[in-house]
Amino acid sequence: MENDQKSNTENKELNVEDHSTDEKDTKQGKKEDLTPEEKILELEDKLTRTLAEMENQRRRFEKEKDDAFDYGGFSFAREALNLIDNLDRSKQSLENDEILKESKELKKILEHLDVIKKDILSIFNKNNITPIECIDKKLDPNFHQAMIEIEDDQKEIGTIVQEIQKGFMMKSRLLRPSLVGVSKKSQKKDEKSEENQEKPNNK
Repeated sequence: MENDQKSNTENKELNVEDHSTDEKDTKQGKKEDLTPEEKILELEDKLTRTLAEMENQRRRFEKEKDDAFDYGGFSFAREALNLIDNLDRSKQSLENDEILKESKELKKILEHLDVIKKDILSIFNKNNITPIECIDKKLDPNFHQAMIEIEDDQKEIGTIVQEIQKGFMMKSRLLRPSLVGVSKKSQKKDEKSEENQEKPNNK
């Protein structure tokens, strides 16, 4: 009985091997059945696909290289904006100092701070870092971040009327958004418009 089982197992293994060999032979036979023209077309197709993949890789590499060149200093530039913020805070603090107000020394210090700020902005500009102009423009969430609402009946709702912190672009990429105050209707005007809507029309 044991011998019969062993022989059956061996026959099954042989059958599996023979079947896989048959499949290989069939595939090889199909390839051998191809005419020279068909083989050339198959090779041309493979070559075209390979060249297309190589071209896509080359384009990806070029884009990554350009991005690294154009925006390699992006993080550094964003950190450098703190210099301008600190200059503005220092200037505001000095201007609000009651002891220094109207003194010649204060005027000289403020002039020096303005020169330093202009130099920094000039360096930024040479490196394609430019401030975002936002006053009197409609709020755009792609470039602006609304911090407060300010009553102003002269402006259309959502118009930027105050710049809290200046935003900057690095070429076509947002370095940081402008922090702004936007206009809204005054409460009195809103109350009047509500009263007019509530009043019945007299015919």
